[in-house]
Amino acid sequence: MGSSPNTISDLQTPALVFDLDLLRGNVQKMASLIPGTRLRPHMKATKCTSLAREQVRVGHTSFTCATPREMVGMAQAGLGQDLLLANETVDHDRLASMAALQDSAMITVAIDSDETLQAAHRAGINHVMIDVNVGLPRCGIAPQHAGALADKARALGLIVRGVMGYEGHLMMVTTESEKLEKVEACMALLRDAARDVGGDIISAGGTGTYNMHANTGVTEIQAGSYSLMDTQYAQLSSPFNQAAWVFGTVISSSAKWAVIDVGLKSLGMDHGNPTIDGHAVWFCSDEHTTFSPNDGEPPKVGTRIRVTPAHIDPTVAMHDVAWITSGDAIVERWEIDLRGW
Repeated sequence: MGSSPNTISDLQTPALVFDLDLLRGNVQKMASLIPGTRLRPHMKATKCTSLAREQVRVGHTSFTCATPREMVGMAQAGLGQDLLLANETVDHDRLASMAALQDSAMITVAIDSDETLQAAHRAGINHVMIDVNVGLPRCGIAPQHAGALADKARALGLIVRGVMGYEGHLMMVTTESEKLEKVEACMALLRDAARDVGGDIISAGGTGTYNMHANTGVTEIQAGSYSLMDTQYAQLSSPFNQAAWVFGTVISSSAKWAVIDVGLKSLGMDHGNPTIDGHAVWFCSDEHTTFSPNDGEPPKVGTRIRVTPAHIDPTVAMHDVAWITSGDAIVERWEIDLRGW
């Protein structure tokens, strides 16, 4: 791109765009509902230290990360007051890169097995969290074995800060009473593990269950997508507004449909097709989305189109930069500086 863009119409597309007022509104709303360290915002959704600073501005100083790259990048950006890698790794070099930051940052790594414990110990990690499986068939030790793993960690000289468990399989349950019942059942498993493990932290939750933990014993919530949102989370009753889009340009138009330069390589597609207001999305291919208007003629070549992603986390991870807007004006440029692993 030549000169700096002043408005959305100046952007080269596809372009990731965040509305600053809507984003800040979401961040402030969550801070009013779950203040301070009760929320541990998840960086897997945003991968952006500039956005993390917006969360720090409203009082959140601890963060969840999904990758060693996010952990190292946050610490190097001066945002390492309390970082949790809520994921397992046995990569010595990546663990060692996190351990090297422990003099200036609080680094905690999730473990769920003897192997992940030994890998953390060999790399010099000081603090760990026991990751407990509470129903999602992914990472996490069986609740009844969590205490024994914590004992082994302490025997090696590591500090065990507590437990974490992710009820990700419940995020999109749409009946509130059913979701609450199922969340409480999952958290009963986590509380049982916490009693065996010890420590001060019981960490769980996400954007889809952030409001389900008043009586579960959880001490902190790991929500991330709330700041930007997507069409899947928009299906839930939520106080958070859509604040992120991918803008495209119509590059071909026929009598019945149009095509924009936004496709599989610029959108997270695992939750389905994106949405274009007032139009029906037919399908996405590598570099294209084909769509048609609900009424009238398709837009002409050159028209800018706003696309709402179905899954914000992988969408953000596909872009180097987010353009920050107020109305149509470009007011900032934020690097998506935590991409990679």
